[in-house]
Amino acid sequence: MNIVVCVKQVPDTWAEKKLDPADQTVDRKTVDNVMNELDEYAVEEALKLQESQGAEVTILTMGPDGATETIRKALSMGADKAVHVVDDALHGSCAVQTSEVLAKAISSLSPDLVFLGTESTDAGMSVMAAMLSERLGWPQLSNAGKVEVDGTTVKVQRLTDNGHDVVEGELPAIVSVVEKINEPRYPSFKGIMAAKKKPLETKSVADLGVDASSVGLAAATTAVADSTVRPPKAAGTVVKDEGDGGQKVAEFLASQKFI
Repeated sequence: MNIVVCVKQVPDTWAEKKLDPADQTVDRKTVDNVMNELDEYAVEEALKLQESQGAEVTILTMGPDGATETIRKALSMGADKAVHVVDDALHGSCAVQTSEVLAKAISSLSPDLVFLGTESTDAGMSVMAAMLSERLGWPQLSNAGKVEVDGTTVKVQRLTDNGHDVVEGELPAIVSVVEKINEPRYPSFKGIMAAKKKPLETKSVADLGVDASSVGLAAATTAVADSTVRPPKAAGTVVKDEGDGGQKVAEFLASQKFI
């Protein structure tokens, strides 16, 4: 079995995120960047199938040169190899463009199964699994809290507000996982050292047969037109109760259009 795991490098969840005033894209140079947390669960689920069914696990990411750090972490966890799509033309690409590039890369790898997290913490759109499913023509099994693979069939417990649904699909398939599915392992020292020798292939948009003019900020389907820095938190309004506290509170709430 051949498994591809899509991972993304994102600004640390706890970092103060800013937009680059030059082009209104996320400023990734002034913050620590890490592997998207939900993608770690996707890597772990792939590694469990590696151990139980002898699957080969390939890490796939699209991002700048610095994203290599995220790839190395996934390799040190136990993945076998990686593909890094890196090209200056990709800067500012939207979800639609990203899905096109990733779909081309996935097709070139001919996997039986593709894992990814349900969303990325920097965008939170939760659309990539569906977009990849549409482009590749493969079934999508989303919000997976448990995954079982039997022959050419994948079965998942899809988490819902009221419990879970059991969903099945034929391979090849796209599976997005939730954080409750497992507990990602920590890379061991042996794994970190081994990761340095594992294959890491880089590809450009041209290598994937993607027109450079169709990706990037200039051709994106969405863009930030303008932004302003959030103002510092102001001091609150103190209401002194002199027998008319209720009326003062009501007047304040009305002035703020809460009532």
